[in-house]
Amino acid sequence: MIELTPCDEVASLLYLSPPMIHLTNISKQYGSRVLFSSGSFQVRPGDKIGLVGPNGAGKTTIFRIITRQEGIDSGTVNIADKLLIGYFSQSTGEMRGRSALEEVKSSGGRVSHLAAELARMEKRLHESAESPLSDEEMSDLLERYGEAQLEFEQRGGYDLHSRAQAILTGLGIHPEEHDRPVEVFSGGWKMRIALAKILVLNPDVLLMDEPTNHLDLESIIWLEEWLVNFKGALVMTSHDRDFMNRIVTRIVEIANKAITPYSGNYDFYLREREIRRDQLFAAHQKQQDMLAKEEEFIARFAARASHAAQVQSRVKKLEKIDRIEIPAEEKTIQFEFPPPPRSGNDVVRIRDLAKEWPLENGKTKQVFSGVSGAVQRLDKIAVVGVNGAGKSTLLKTIAGHTQPTSGTVTLGSNVQIGYFSQHSLDVLNANKTIYDEIYDRVPHATIGYVRNLLGAFLFSGDDVYKKISVLSGGEKSRVVLATILATPVNFLVLDEPTNHLDIRSREILLEAVQNFDGTVMLVSHDRHFLRSIAHRVFEVDHGELRIYEGNYEYYLSARTSSGKPH
Repeated sequence: MIELTPCDEVASLLYLSPPMIHLTNISKQYGSRVLFSSGSFQVRPGDKIGLVGPNGAGKTTIFRIITRQEGIDSGTVNIADKLLIGYFSQSTGEMRGRSALEEVKSSGGRVSHLAAELARMEKRLHESAESPLSDEEMSDLLERYGEAQLEFEQRGGYDLHSRAQAILTGLGIHPEEHDRPVEVFSGGWKMRIALAKILVLNPDVLLMDEPTNHLDLESIIWLEEWLVNFKGALVMTSHDRDFMNRIVTRIVEIANKAITPYSGNYDFYLREREIRRDQLFAAHQKQQDMLAKEEEFIARFAARASHAAQVQSRVKKLEKIDRIEIPAEEKTIQFEFPPPPRSGNDVVRIRDLAKEWPLENGKTKQVFSGVSGAVQRLDKIAVVGVNGAGKSTLLKTIAGHTQPTSGTVTLGSNVQIGYFSQHSLDVLNANKTIYDEIYDRVPHATIGYVRNLLGAFLFSGDDVYKKISVLSGGEKSRVVLATILATPVNFLVLDEPTNHLDIRSREILLEAVQNFDGTVMLVSHDRHFLRSIAHRVFEVDHGELRIYEGNYEYYLSARTSSGKPH
């Protein structure tokens, strides 16, 4: 997380004109690896831009170039003078010694600078009663004070405290937690505080790298609404398709060593990209046909003196032609569940289920109690509820990874569970290699079978011997999915399976779950995923379980009818 503020000049404190960033013909490479060459795009006033492309293509590098953390190899980067840029990355930085609220307010950036300037000028005005200023000095001081006060007001200086409170609450940190020391919050909650620090800046340009990571569905919806109403320009990456569609009006693709702008949201980009790709393939084929004819002519008449001039002319023509290149196919996970063994019609019954977690002070926290319900074969159930309601705990209890405090979980006949935990080390051994983690689950499998399975999840060569402990979040997620695929299961229990997966991988997983001929229970903050899969909804709310016999849209409609927010 980085905050960039304008130069500390006081000469002109008039409120800034709208932002403008131009990246023109920029090129960047690391060693022999070219990220992009001669790429251009601009951020115009009020733009809402989605930055897309495969992992490693250079999206984060674009952010770092704009924030001047990295340079470019060629081209130009023009940023309007005195532009206030807020950059949210996946790093929280050092946070300690303040409450959550004070930590957020501390990032006021330009507002904090203006507040200090106003205080200094007010002090000087007060002192002028005893130490008079000349008419010229007084006029200059009053002019600068008026300009600073105007910008301070326009940047939200007078409501900084209330704005910081509202943003923290919207991101799921409740008012009673605002005064807690920031160091007592876990990594995921510190990430929310870091995000709040950027939002409270009220910058001219907001750069956001995966802002929905670590957020629950309620916080994502709040952030979505905040960004829709944000008056400044926005450039962001996100793996959440719905989130992207609802906010962005332009897409900039970083892929195949190129920067390609598109007008429209993410869905429009997908359609337009296919049209352009088809046109590229057609142009490539047409060129290949032309080249084949020219090369055939050259080969046929190369030895004939009577055709030497024509042959030479065509050789020179071919040398000058810009060859149309077809970009390499992007590597994605290959995912398809094998046909599952048939289970009984009653997959799981829970009766009077209760769960308490022990606290550090020796007390316990009740997550839910008196929960009862049944899951039938081929059900596809979304488990929903506010953050902390107990969704993950319910799935973990059903999957047998924790014991209930009271009540029963009864599995039906021949039920075989595949459990995906958002906390990958709940189901993976950190000290094992990727290969051993899979092989130990299918000890009679051949080396080729295990390697092919891992290859489907983009692990090849010596990568399969990496320790689980050194993997990234996305790599661990792919290993967990591979473990589920290693043995046939008929009951998928999925707790945030889309975490750390890019949009393309999410779509592949979505299609696999849709086509899975078994039973599914899942928790997800990806609304596209929920809408596309669920035909029943279990809501965990204030320790109770409510069952909605309909899909996710039906559930939302039922909540609206009952007066509850989405």
